[in-house]
Amino acid sequence: MDRFVDREQEMQTLQSEYNRKGSSLVVLYGRRRVGKTTLISEFIKDKKALFFLASEESEIQNRNLFKDKVADFVDNDILRNSDIKSWDTLFKAIVEKEFTTKPVIVIDEFQYLGKSNEAFPSIFQRIWEELLKDKSIMVILCGSLISMMESQTLAYSSPLYGRRTAQIRLKQIPFKYYGEFFPAKSYKELIETYAITGGVPKYIELFSDENDIVESIQKCILNRSGYLYNEPYFLLQQEVTEIGTYFSIIKAIAAGNSKLSAIAAVLETKTTGLTKYLKTLIDLDIVEREVPVTEPNPEKSKKGLYKIKDNYLRFWFAFVYPNISFIESGHSEIVISRIRSNLVKEHTAFVYEDICREKMWDLNASNAWPFHFSKLGRHWDSHTETDIVALDPDGKNLILGECKYHKDPVGIDVLHELEKKAPTITWQNIERKVWYVLFSINGFTDDLINLANTRNDVLLCM
Repeated sequence: MDRFVDREQEMQTLQSEYNRKGSSLVVLYGRRRVGKTTLISEFIKDKKALFFLASEESEIQNRNLFKDKVADFVDNDILRNSDIKSWDTLFKAIVEKEFTTKPVIVIDEFQYLGKSNEAFPSIFQRIWEELLKDKSIMVILCGSLISMMESQTLAYSSPLYGRRTAQIRLKQIPFKYYGEFFPAKSYKELIETYAITGGVPKYIELFSDENDIVESIQKCILNRSGYLYNEPYFLLQQEVTEIGTYFSIIKAIAAGNSKLSAIAAVLETKTTGLTKYLKTLIDLDIVEREVPVTEPNPEKSKKGLYKIKDNYLRFWFAFVYPNISFIESGHSEIVISRIRSNLVKEHTAFVYEDICREKMWDLNASNAWPFHFSKLGRHWDSHTETDIVALDPDGKNLILGECKYHKDPVGIDVLHELEKKAPTITWQNIERKVWYVLFSINGFTDDLINLANTRNDVLLCM
């Protein structure tokens, strides 16, 4: 599969920086396999560019490799055959070369240079100030270790703080673009694929050759030699220490322990001992903390629930990690049987809710209602739970919604149940109008469709 999908906003940012007069310094970072290198390659394909991939080797080895790249870039045989002991000399060779168009210098996996030499961010800061800042040149610092990239390039304590002209944290591709990856798949098949691959381009590529989602899981994930079998270990091992503690926390959340107290109980520890780990997982976009959307002070709310944000990790910790012994002993068929029986109700149905909430923002932008909501989320209390609650900034309108990943069409009873929830949702002590939206993977009954056609406050969406 060779498709460049989405990334319009990121490409616009990069092009805008390239069009800037003088110099530009862009920090681009994101998790493994999210498509950073592909984005950069697409951006520089029609430009004069030097692309350097740093490694975990020593600084001297990286500098020698960079020297060879620079020598080719500026076509300098003397430089190629010289013993260079200074990064300054290499960047000076670049700026002294006359180019017909603005050159682009890409340093991929930049964090490894800082890892091999803690002073490298300071070295590069001096190079930027003395050699690059006043030249017509674009520099892209790219990295996949989120915590290290933030500390080396973006944090207030970093020597490079305040030097960047733009920053891009590349995220997973939204579900709405999946049809471009798989034009032959049905909407339901797209949801099934997204529920596992979660918008990560490399995962999408691996799943592109199979039609049956469970066969894809067996081939790419449950195979001990498969690319994705140990992927969660690779994602975490370079970002965190105490990987066992993080795995235990994620496993507890995947098992349905969403309250802080419940997670602590499973791990037999105090809640205060989990705070730093959960914060790290949130910073890494692996876990998120949800509160009812109507909460006035979300940060201080005691109703917070934790969920795994990443679709693949959510699946892996629910179905693979607890069954490692079966897979390692050569009995993956037992795991496959469990996945076939429980994938929809324990995983895909919840991902479908996320897809529906994503769709809500598109409906909002397309004027599906005579107002625009500004907050969207879920709502729950001790009695009920509502999949979708959207609030307008003036407090005069409230949207309630349900998402049903059922094998049968949704009927009027679901709308009536949703209507009963409206009075129980406390938000704004003023007169408000309530609107309803129902999402269903398998459509709606004729009775519900006919009723919705007579009301302007009910919206049905596939």
